[in-house]
Amino acid sequence: MREFTVPAAVEPYPGTMADVVVDRARATPDAAMFSRREGDAWTDVSAAQFLAEATALAKGLIASGIEPGDRVALMSRTRYEWTLADHAIWFAGAVTVPVYETSSAEQVAWILSDSGCRAVFVEADHHAATVARVADRTPSCTHTWVFDSGGLDALVDSGADVADDAVDAAHGGRTASDLATIIYTSGTTGRPKGCELTHGNFVDLSRNAESSLWEVLHMEGASTLLFLPLAHIFARFIQALCVTTGVRMGHQPDPKELLPALGSFSPTFILSVPRVFEKVYNSAEQKATADGKGKIFAAAAQTAIDWSKAQDTGGPGLVLRGKHALFDRLVYVKLRDRLGGRVRYAVSGGAPLGERLGHFFRGIGLVVLEGYGLTETTAPSTVNVPERVKIGTVGKPIPGCGVRIEDDGEVSLSGVNVLRGYFHNDTATAEAIVDGWFHTGDLGELDEDGYLTITGRKKEIIVTAGGKNVAPAQLEDRIRAHPLVGQCMVVGDQRAFVAALVTLDPEMLPIWLANNDRPEMTTAQAAEDPDVLAAVQSAIDDANTLVSKAESIRKFTVLPVDFTEESGHLTPSMKLKRNVVLSDYQAQVEKLYAG
Repeated sequence: MREFTVPAAVEPYPGTMADVVVDRARATPDAAMFSRREGDAWTDVSAAQFLAEATALAKGLIASGIEPGDRVALMSRTRYEWTLADHAIWFAGAVTVPVYETSSAEQVAWILSDSGCRAVFVEADHHAATVARVADRTPSCTHTWVFDSGGLDALVDSGADVADDAVDAAHGGRTASDLATIIYTSGTTGRPKGCELTHGNFVDLSRNAESSLWEVLHMEGASTLLFLPLAHIFARFIQALCVTTGVRMGHQPDPKELLPALGSFSPTFILSVPRVFEKVYNSAEQKATADGKGKIFAAAAQTAIDWSKAQDTGGPGLVLRGKHALFDRLVYVKLRDRLGGRVRYAVSGGAPLGERLGHFFRGIGLVVLEGYGLTETTAPSTVNVPERVKIGTVGKPIPGCGVRIEDDGEVSLSGVNVLRGYFHNDTATAEAIVDGWFHTGDLGELDEDGYLTITGRKKEIIVTAGGKNVAPAQLEDRIRAHPLVGQCMVVGDQRAFVAALVTLDPEMLPIWLANNDRPEMTTAQAAEDPDVLAAVQSAIDDANTLVSKAESIRKFTVLPVDFTEESGHLTPSMKLKRNVVLSDYQAQVEKLYAG
């Protein structure tokens, strides 16, 4: 199949995300819209209370001179104040410009200047210092409000004399077709481009997604805990989805405190990226090994995978059902409890999860719903739905969306979620959107039921000296699944064979060393240790089973440090900056091919 489109399930919504909040406050004023963490407890924020807080903050923005259409930046970790400021900006009729809180001064300068921001919310004083350092390059940005220094309270106080009518007029003149946000792409190559997303993109996609994910969004006590960056479109869409559909939402800014937060919040669904699921599995496996229960965990994992696969082939037999019930009491319930005990679904995006992990998590009682989309498509264009999951695919188009496979295998997307264009970049817009179809740059396939599988990325295809086309993604994903591996980048363009740069996971290394009776050592020392190298070779061998001999990895090198965002080798959304890695490790690549 080359094209599959699903008609919209609902009529377009004429208003904005601010109007959605007003609708909720009128319909269910006392219903919990958010929960704020206070120590070990969570305090609910009702729809009426959130409307009042967002409106009061919007008055402060108006008093500060923010007018409809102005851009206001937001630089913070994921926390309640992020969501509150986002909606206050919309109530003031303005446009939110997210900035990753880890961004460098140079990145902040580019985003604030290119978007022409009038003001910026930041989380802490060190963020304010970053903004101040680039003030000479961002002359239009005249206000900075700091969450941790009482900036929101001060802004509310400044707007105390602004009438309610002024807020109504500010957002009342905005419609679904108006800009809601400009989100700058992570920029794996070149300058980030500003994606123009409208209120209609968010609201209409949320309302159509609701029809596909009704079971997830309307189960009793439906709730989710956000811990991914709200500066990223994935978390931002889930925020819009929760506000639109009435799901209670919490925020967790510190990943190190995630497990305790999950335990106290007890969400019914979560969203994450594949690397998090890999770490959950690997840490559970290594902990079981350390406790002398490695064989039990391995048997439980295989049983979960077998049980999940059986769901697609007529159901498990009597023996498998018995084994699954036993391991559910011994192993699976403990894993679910670590996630809060009530989680039934997990929405995964950003990269392929892999069939093994997809079956494992479904087998332990956590159905992973893989989806696919980009910043340019307001996050998801396709998603697996609870009643019909095809593990290994990223699902069918959400109602109101379409997928087309071009002649060269590229995936193109259309629908209610496609961006209006790139901010101040008509050339890039014309190149990316042709006849209403956004060209993603990804490669994929559609099956006979309209389910999409992503097979690689056009720009990342490696062509060996022998003319063999190699898609590195599936090799890299399989290698990263090994507990020892942090990151992996396959190389070999115009070379005689395929090779790989591998890094070690600094968190998992000590556990693996202890479980394998190896002495403590640094990451640099481990990169040269024979047993470590043998373990990485086993991961390489496993990945090579997925491809032909000509596509297989012949040599690899383990680097002494991991790829991180701080090192400049990963984007904030954990994508490899391949050109930077190749530049920084050119000597190691040349050594792989020496002779």
